Amino acid sequence: MSKIDWIQQEIDGLKSQGLYNNIRTIGSPQGAWLTVDGKKVLNFCSNNYLGLANHPALVAAAKKSLDEMGVGPAAVRSIAGTMTLHTELEKRLAQFKGVEAAITFQSGFTANLAIIPVLVGKEDVIFSDRLNHASIIDGARLSGAKIIPYEHNDVKSLEDQIKANLSQYRRALIITDGVFSMDGDIAPLPDIYEVAKKYDILLMVDDAHGEGVLGKGGRGIVDHFGLHGKVDVEVGTMSKAFGVVGGIVAGKAVIIEWLRQRGRPFLFSSAVTVPDAAACLAAVDLLEDSTQLVDKLWENAKYFKAEMKTLGFNTGVTETPITPVMLGEAPLAQQFSRELFDAGVFAMALGFPTVPQGKARIRVMISAAHAKDDLDKGLEAFKTVGKKLGVI
Repeated sequence: MSKIDWIQQEIDGLKSQGLYNNIRTIGSPQGAWLTVDGKKVLNFCSNNYLGLANHPALVAAAKKSLDEMGVGPAAVRSIAGTMTLHTELEKRLAQFKGVEAAITFQSGFTANLAIIPVLVGKEDVIFSDRLNHASIIDGARLSGAKIIPYEHNDVKSLEDQIKANLSQYRRALIITDGVFSMDGDIAPLPDIYEVAKKYDILLMVDDAHGEGVLGKGGRGIVDHFGLHGKVDVEVGTMSKAFGVVGGIVAGKAVIIEWLRQRGRPFLFSSAVTVPDAAACLAAVDLLEDSTQLVDKLWENAKYFKAEMKTLGFNTGVTETPITPVMLGEAPLAQQFSRELFDAGVFAMALGFPTVPQGKARIRVMISAAHAKDDLDKGLEAFKTVGKKLGVI
């Protein structure tokens, strides 16, 4: 038996359980419609909330920057990779989010890997929502701090864990997602803040699915709840609603300065490319100029979710444009996804370990790029497949 035969056995096991991830290939720009594996389909999959990934203003800004500054910085930020575009973007993001300072990273994932280990270490404790994103979990593990989960969005559970454990550690950090990406529900941030304030604990929120979605003109969950100056750290991404790529950490100036000195992805991985930084700046311009795209996103989301419930689908506890169609077992979710694709709708199945066992689903990502006619076509496909498979 070969020393790597076990890997093929594991892959075969995933296939037999309906958990194997068949990765489709996109051959067109992001938008309401895509060319996927050579077929034109309605896009219900991507995180392109505002339709900015192919917006003319972002494309033009990226092209202009290429002519002026080349492709990539070719260095880490701390040596020779910090360009005027990076510092301008960070200044604009701080203004946009109403914080003292901001710093950018290569992705939202690396932003979490950077910030958590510089705030807590082996003598410390992290109180983490049980459904926090994988990047938070990995950042917490890297820190070496004790990780104590609390029940999802349960402020009483959080306080109970703090009371039982806080005295045993040097420092503490509370971490929650803002919008939970699998279910679309929103963290009770005002109540979590009150607990953090009561026990004098640092508070961090990952707003990856809140930026461009919640708050005035997409300024995020802190703006949504009016908690400016009260949340110590906001982590986010420019890979979703902003339509580009990159991560953000925003908050108090002293924390951002500490990150520049000790954040490992900042110190040891090359800077965001020139066209990415320029396109992100163009996205900030659009969001500051008008709330039109954010308003359209919510209008589309409310219509689609209401119609799905009327059809008899279970869309869980979502409070945002993220619309999970709960199906239960992974093989059913994968079959449902295949049938939708055959009907011209691209909506991928999500199963374990992305979501818990028995909670497989199709996650529909609504966008401002969708016209009402697009949504109606998608609803008709869900109705047809749902009836065929006995879901509704």
